Amino acid sequence: MNKPALAPHESIDLHEILNFKTLCLAKSKLMQGLVFDQELKDLMQKDVEQTLQALQDLQALYGQVPFQAPVPESRPEPIIQ
Repeated sequence: MNKPALAPHESIDLHEILNFKTLCLAKSKLMQGLVFDQELKDLMQKDVEQTLQALQDLQALYGQVPFQAPVPESRPEPIIQ
């Protein structure tokens, strides 16, 4: 029996959601260092934990994408000049 796969447009949407949630996670973790109110810090920590769980759930769905781009072994050098 075939495993259900996501349609191409659903795969792109999922990729965009993963990127967005990852950015939200980084921002929440960064902002925790700038906050002095403990109640707000606790709320931000709860957001971090929920976002991590959401990312794990989304990554499980990512296994159903019909196509995957290969990850190159060598990455291009950044241009610094």
